[in-house]
Amino acid sequence: MNVVLQHHTDTELYKALVTPQRDSAFGELYRRYGTRIYLYCRRILGDGIHADDMFQETFISILRSADNGTNVENFPAYIHRIARNHCLRAKERKQQPVEFDEETIGTFDKSMEQKELSQMISMAIELLPEHHREAFVLQMYDDLSYEQIGEVLEVPVSTVRNWVVRAKKKLRMILSPYMDKVRNAPPDIFKP
Repeated sequence: MNVVLQHHTDTELYKALVTPQRDSAFGELYRRYGTRIYLYCRRILGDGIHADDMFQETFISILRSADNGTNVENFPAYIHRIARNHCLRAKERKQQPVEFDEETIGTFDKSMEQKELSQMISMAIELLPEHHREAFVLQMYDDLSYEQIGEVLEVPVSTVRNWVVRAKKKLRMILSPYMDKVRNAPPDIFKP
């Protein structure tokens, strides 16, 4: 690393990202902010995998913004704002419910892992208590509302809601070891 760059301000280093000293300037900014930004992403997202991804996206965005000529006066605020925006978008994607039905399964590439995952999901559903399984299937496969499921099963809406939440929790518990192994699978498919 170029020792001379250690004495430059963050703003000077940021401006140097579009000069022949790009690698040294980036290295110094990374040295100064890498740990802070990673820990921020880790606290916001709660898990290492997503934090790693958003940490990398943050530094890639810094390079792109320098290439695009973005003027930055307060680099610490700027890099944290970029990290925050990436983390918030990651949380939104993570929290968006994924509909689980035959059409959704049909849109996935039917690789061996996906076929195996579909089989595991089917087996896991079979392990649910009957009333939980019924409520879950009516909601996820038949797209019925809690009220409609209550009418079908002749139970109060609060009971239906309870059964569906418990079914999803049990399925997450059963499938979590497998979901971690299948990279292309939606991570929060059974989020209540």
